[in-house]
Amino acid sequence: MPDRLSVLLQQILPKQALTTLAGHFASAHCGRLTTFVIRQFVARYGVHMAEAAEPDVARYPTFNAFFSRALQAGARPLAAADLICPVDGAISQFGPIDQDQIFQAKGHRYSTTALVGGDSALAARFQNGSFATLYLSPRDYHRIHMPCAGRLTRMVHVPGELFSVNPATARGVPGLFARNERVVCVFESAHGPFVLVLVGATIVGSMATVWHGLVNPPRTGQLRRWDYPEGQVELQQGDEMGRFLLGSTVVMLFPEGPLQFNPEWAPAKGIRLGEAMAHRTGPG
Repeated sequence: MPDRLSVLLQQILPKQALTTLAGHFASAHCGRLTTFVIRQFVARYGVHMAEAAEPDVARYPTFNAFFSRALQAGARPLAAADLICPVDGAISQFGPIDQDQIFQAKGHRYSTTALVGGDSALAARFQNGSFATLYLSPRDYHRIHMPCAGRLTRMVHVPGELFSVNPATARGVPGLFARNERVVCVFESAHGPFVLVLVGATIVGSMATVWHGLVNPPRTGQLRRWDYPEGQVELQQGDEMGRFLLGSTVVMLFPEGPLQFNPEWAPAKGIRLGEAMAHRTGPG
């Protein structure tokens, strides 16, 4: 389908209602119907169930339980890198932040301030820093892990649109990742601050973190913020930090400094949790 037509259809469709309906079904215990839908999904998208901690689709009580399934122990070894890839998926874009502008797709950029929900002081910490935008397709493992050890300082739920986040929509909707509903997680690390943003999308029933549980619903339409004192939430590199229940995109921000991304990385390349994402090449 041409990009322009895909975007037009999304503008017409009742995305919020569709997402709410999908969320209700995904969390419902529907027995054989749930199993049937999971089997169809696995076949349609080529989900590799052999890697799952529970490979038998009939053992999942809900679609959400299947979608947010755990992997077998040791399925994703961690590379020796300052920053590891936090998800399975594909690279949307990555590279330097141009002052406060993040590259989305040809002809489209958006600001760090818009991404983090309007907090200009927070955004200023990433002026001329680096970013990585990683897309999780329907077939992927949908838990998000820590790229490095970090201490959580803040979480913000930013209400917004629910456009799809697939590559076609990224090419066609200006400021997509700063317009969609998202959960902004702010961490401090040995190399300074970093932000990890979970971006919602059409049919994304909810997003959750390990320290809070479900962040949405509820969808109040208002920006919500939680602050965390030192020592309350500390996670190690590779630890799970959150998950999508019907999944989407992760955007990360890193401060200005000598950061060298994996030379094998390129837009649209497939990636796996635990592989090397970047190294600090000097004092961080």
